[in-house]
Amino acid sequence: MDLGTRKEVSPKPVSGSVQSKKLLLRALAGERTERPPIWLMRQAGRYLPEYHRVREAAGGMVGLCNSPEHAVEVTLQPIRRFPLDAAIVFADLPQVAAALGQTLDYRPGDGPVLTPPVRSVADIAGFLSVSRLHQELAPVYETVRQLTRALPPEVALIGYAGAPWTIATYMVEGRGGGTSEHSVVKQWALSDPDGFQPLIDLLTTAIIQFLGRQIEAGAEAVQLFDTWAGILPDAFFERWCVKPVATIIAALKAKHPDVPVIAFPRGAGLAYDGFAEATGADCVGLDATVPLEWAAQNLQRGLGRCVQGNLDPQLLVAGGPALYAETERILRALSGGPFVFNLGHGIVKTTPPEHVTALAEQVRAWTTPAPPNRLE
Repeated sequence: MDLGTRKEVSPKPVSGSVQSKKLLLRALAGERTERPPIWLMRQAGRYLPEYHRVREAAGGMVGLCNSPEHAVEVTLQPIRRFPLDAAIVFADLPQVAAALGQTLDYRPGDGPVLTPPVRSVADIAGFLSVSRLHQELAPVYETVRQLTRALPPEVALIGYAGAPWTIATYMVEGRGGGTSEHSVVKQWALSDPDGFQPLIDLLTTAIIQFLGRQIEAGAEAVQLFDTWAGILPDAFFERWCVKPVATIIAALKAKHPDVPVIAFPRGAGLAYDGFAEATGADCVGLDATVPLEWAAQNLQRGLGRCVQGNLDPQLLVAGGPALYAETERILRALSGGPFVFNLGHGIVKTTPPEHVTALAEQVRAWTTPAPPNRLE
């Protein structure tokens, strides 16, 4: 995606006149805030002992995701523990696949398992449909509604969904997680793209509706997770990642123009800036491999976009001087433009909660330096 030479876009300055607006929403709107807002992918989850108690009470992961009472509780747990600027509704990416017609189960050692796997155009037509989408996902909408009342007033609420390509990998492979080589879905998508297209089209329609309903229920921003964007060759990345996400964002903006969209194309590498420009995402989530100066130059200054990221989750596990130093480096590199501090992927289950506390306190203590005087 060679987009040629761009004129640099200056970020909106820090402003004292909009302090009533939540910090996250100000950054997502393109403002260079007095400090970066912070939230963390998978901030509610397995590294917290209180999460395990609620999951057990709900009868497992499926019960937890489909019980607004329990999902609200685990969404609020990290907000009670840590000084974070946003909550993200607790749900799971494969719930959309289940709402379209697959059966979702969680097996020890396997994570989410979807049956039967989708392996052909006949399967798409045979047992997948949006007809029960909102009925099946109604617990998520109710969770969002309850969170709008339960969250502290300064904390923003983020809704989310998987992007079409990533959910398709779950549906075709029959499982999620990082152990798969994704050989089945890649062989289908790369060798028979026209046969694979109806699955992406169905998911695009479903995700537009799913995110739209979350916004109507009270989500103030939404994030699209394309966890497996980085496994595709360039031409197919354009077809299966860029175009569907652009379609989703355009549809959401047509109905909800003031609701920002964060897109996270994990592993996109040099395609990050082309992805940002082509999709129209308000903010782009950076994985931990993206060079900071490149992101500042090409995404913040080049496109005037907010960026989100990109601390390696293993540094959060390690803690101590290594965590402090890398957090400082990220803050220095990216706070010159609109920026949301986050991880380069989700929190891992071995993360000590006290390390999250230390990280959040370090980010909140940061003061964004004044911009240089251009007249000097």
